[in-house]
Amino acid sequence: MLRRPAHRAAAVAAAVALTATLTPAAASAAPDQGAGDAPPGKERLAERYVDRTLESMTLEEKIGQLFILFAYGPAADTADPRNTKMYGEASAAEIVDEYEPGGFILFSARDNVTDPEQVATLSNGLQAAAADAGAGIPMLISTDQEQGLVTRIGSPATLFPGNMALGAGRSAKDTRRAAAITGQELLAMGIHQNNAPDADVNVNPDNPVIGVRSFSSDPDLVSQLTAAAVRGYQDDAGIVATAKHFPGHGDTATDSHTGLPVITHTLEEWQRIDAPPFEAAIAAGVDSIMTAHIVVPSLDDSGDPATLSKKIVTGQLREALGFEGVIVTDGLEMAAVRQKYGDGEVAVRAIEAGVDQLLLPADPPAAYAALEQALDSGRLTEERIDESVARILKMKYDQGVIKRPTVQVDKVMNVVGRQGSLRAAEKITDRTTTLVRNENDALPVSVEGKTVLVTGYGEVTGRTLAAELTARGAAVTTLPTGTAPSAGLIDQAAAAAAQHDVTVVLTNGVTATSRQKQLVAALDATDSHLVVAGVRNPYDINQLPGVDNFIATYSYAAPALASLAKVITGEIEPQGKLPVDIYTSDGSGAVLYPFGHGLGW
Repeated sequence: MLRRPAHRAAAVAAAVALTATLTPAAASAAPDQGAGDAPPGKERLAERYVDRTLESMTLEEKIGQLFILFAYGPAADTADPRNTKMYGEASAAEIVDEYEPGGFILFSARDNVTDPEQVATLSNGLQAAAADAGAGIPMLISTDQEQGLVTRIGSPATLFPGNMALGAGRSAKDTRRAAAITGQELLAMGIHQNNAPDADVNVNPDNPVIGVRSFSSDPDLVSQLTAAAVRGYQDDAGIVATAKHFPGHGDTATDSHTGLPVITHTLEEWQRIDAPPFEAAIAAGVDSIMTAHIVVPSLDDSGDPATLSKKIVTGQLREALGFEGVIVTDGLEMAAVRQKYGDGEVAVRAIEAGVDQLLLPADPPAAYAALEQALDSGRLTEERIDESVARILKMKYDQGVIKRPTVQVDKVMNVVGRQGSLRAAEKITDRTTTLVRNENDALPVSVEGKTVLVTGYGEVTGRTLAAELTARGAAVTTLPTGTAPSAGLIDQAAAAAAQHDVTVVLTNGVTATSRQKQLVAALDATDSHLVVAGVRNPYDINQLPGVDNFIATYSYAAPALASLAKVITGEIEPQGKLPVDIYTSDGSGAVLYPFGHGLGW
């Protein structure tokens, strides 16, 4: 069972103090070179490190390497009752000491992120705890910094508008540069793995969980930009990239966080639509691929989600596509993977399917115990565990985690948010904003010396855009209405618009029954010069047939809003091209605006 040394509390306290410099004992497992030996190749060094480390590890330590855990709190020694409830341990450092996980993941929503220096201090504290626990192997610290819709670490980190915006920009060079900057900043904060890029092909406009997280609905464009992102993260920044979500999450109307999606693609459709981006990622040398909690009957008719399917994980990803790297599950706390089996059984079945890393188990003690029981009974073998641990150790060695697990906190801001990175983000984003509709030359419009109302989605988003327009000489008022404004708020917004020269309305997820649709119609009926901008889905325009103009930003990140202001005022010409087809709203399948459409001045 799990190690519980009597000296744990004192050991954890001492370990947390070691956050400035750290050379784990595990690093010394790499063999010394004899005086007369030729320098061994990098691959050989990695193999020898893996072999020697595996030989020295207990079975319990090997089991720990399979897990990626999390904790609540901004520091490794922060006690939080939510940790105690989940793990029986109060702080992240105590969790690491008790469970000896191979990885740890950071979330802003779980109080792990305040600022870059705090993140670096937390990362160092976690590594210090890992150095003192068991085998002393550094952890792979990860996060989900996809950019755009999924951004765990905000400003002053450099922000980008996300994948679909990059798809609109059509530039592999820009995509690689965005990934490189993102990866370099994560590495400076002690984060060695990014759960990105999203390699899903978003062919379903109603997809509630992927959408603008995808580069495009075109497999070729998704493949090209996925490969570019992998190279940016791994070759340029030196961190682990994780292509997700295999075998492809782009054609679902169900959110796998809350339900179990079923993908009805035939084998031929899967090979043509979903598989190519993962093949491109593999060809680019991607270190890690994340599985999806989706059912794909054409690949496995058992009804099990892909994460638990040997036919999909081993048969397709390992054997058919030839992937030799680390396979990680999507979060095991998600509803889609928990519906059919208990939390302990899920962990065992994922390993049986061929997965290497178990991300965010819903009940960590149950998952650990289930693996131990499966090994005791012979259902799992130590040889099978060794296969996964060897891949994990090699990935850590290859990406420098073993030799350089910690960072210098006082150097973090030399990398994060550099002026050159911010300028690059601005230029890249300026090439993505897409003018979809512009009847009667409604755009551009001068705002200097004019009154402008910014309304619609997002209080923070509205304030950010207002600041951009104010900087261009406008007198701006904001009136956020959210995505479901009441009739009274719609009337209030229309009355306010009538008192302003220009009104900018921000939309996010307009549907046939959406109150946002009513809001836009009410604003359009006033004499104010109306500008409509979709700050998430470009598909909003198919529900707004009467408007003169529509701009797609694909994002409400600050750089996207700055570019939006420039396009509205004519400071830059829109360059983005739609990375998806936009269909009519009548269900006929007719294309309203095709892939590649985009207007200029």
